[in-house]
Amino acid sequence: MVDLLTALPAPRHTDPADAPPLRWGVIGPGVIAGDFTDALHAHTRQRMVACGSRSAERAAAFAAAHGVERAHTSYEALVGDPEVDVVYVATPHSEHLEHALLAIRAGKHVLIEKPMAADADQARQIVAAAREAGVFAMEAMWTRYLPQTDIARQLLADGALGEVRVVTADFGGRATFDAAGRLWDPALAGGALLDLGVYVVSWASFALGAPAGIIATGTLAPTGVDEQAALVLSSANGGQALLSTGLRAGTPSLATISGSDARIETDSPFWAASGIRVRRSDGAVVHWTDPYNRPYRQGMSYEAAALARYVAAGRTESPLHSLDEAVSTLATIDEARRQLGAAGVG
Repeated sequence: MVDLLTALPAPRHTDPADAPPLRWGVIGPGVIAGDFTDALHAHTRQRMVACGSRSAERAAAFAAAHGVERAHTSYEALVGDPEVDVVYVATPHSEHLEHALLAIRAGKHVLIEKPMAADADQARQIVAAAREAGVFAMEAMWTRYLPQTDIARQLLADGALGEVRVVTADFGGRATFDAAGRLWDPALAGGALLDLGVYVVSWASFALGAPAGIIATGTLAPTGVDEQAALVLSSANGGQALLSTGLRAGTPSLATISGSDARIETDSPFWAASGIRVRRSDGAVVHWTDPYNRPYRQGMSYEAAALARYVAAGRTESPLHSLDEAVSTLATIDEARRQLGAAGVG
């Protein structure tokens, strides 16, 4: 067991450039796709070789801005490109099912932006299709692949925290209301829980597993999507997660895992490379600060490198964040949105 008084375990896979290169194509050349592509090119041997959009102008502009070789004027052409090994789906949540299935049916590996789909039923369809096709599929929950998360993972696996009893996480941002905007439109799977809340629910799943009980409260925007939510999740063994998310106010973006022997506290933001400290029950503290200079979305390079390693190893899903867990996280969000009466929930 790790001695928390003197040291924390070293993170593994700290250099994304050590992963074997794959050729990537992106569906949905928007802001997050641009950040992902820039992270690949800056920190890995992965290369974004093609992008696809229904707009020839948009595809060409993205390719020119981010050093991408080919710009396709349809998603079908992108997934049919024989020079593309893996497709990154970066369209709005509401389009993930269609575009993931398009890539899978073309025999491509697929990385799907979080959340994997607009609801758990859609995610199950993606999982079933990927497993039937035998291609690699992964939700882009990039927090799971950060160095600080690997430290936490090792501590949990080692039992260094004791019995995990309380987990907390928050992620809120301030967004201007726009009824037609992606965040606020039910038709585009808008709302805080699907956009930011997926990070806090995934953190709880990481620490406690799938919840046995879900209690949600919050408020709705004029369009009917959830604009703020607080969740209490309970595990079968009595652990609890206290989570918050919202679109009306920025919050600290901190996360903790409290056990009977010690507590993990992240630096801010917990969802990107930052740092982690451990506090023992006797008050001793050990702090690790990320030294690798891949802040914010540059940390998406870690998930891309992980995917490349898994594909090279012949895997069809991530051992750190399974497809079933991605579905379970969405099922938790579905229930929270249902309790809130959010628009677009079946």
